[in-house]
Amino acid sequence: MWAEFRALSRSAGCRTLLRLGLAAGLAALPLPALADLRLCNQTASKVGVTLGYRDAQGWVTEGWWDLKPRSCETLLRGSLAAQFYYVYAVDYTRGGEWSGRAMMCTRDTAFTIRGVEDCLARGFDRNGFIEVDTGQQRNWTIQLSDPGQPLAGGP
Repeated sequence: MWAEFRALSRSAGCRTLLRLGLAAGLAALPLPALADLRLCNQTASKVGVTLGYRDAQGWVTEGWWDLKPRSCETLLRGSLAAQFYYVYAVDYTRGGEWSGRAMMCTRDTAFTIRGVEDCLARGFDRNGFIEVDTGQQRNWTIQLSDPGQPLAGGP
């Protein structure tokens, strides 16, 4: 009987079954939580959001994400690579904006812009972004409340 088992365990069919069993076991293991940068619109307005950050090649600004009232959107997927991110947002429903002192390039339509210098000379708009300190967390959610209120956030 032992000789039959050893012969069977060496067969291709048995190896395939063992691999499938191992794969099924691994698939049942819990996956680690995804780490992302998210923004939640806590207002009753539709808002447009832009994001500024520094990556390996330098400064980048991206936009626009349109967020419905009381909804969330993932702005960057994966573990955060920086401590500071920058947000500029516009209230489409009631007017107004969320802005700060960090000047970066934007435009009216969807964009990805490299660099923050000479925005106007390069044909872009220039807006002030609010600095968001993530404390070097791997994931972060920014809470956007009514204009005039500070941004809140946390892992």
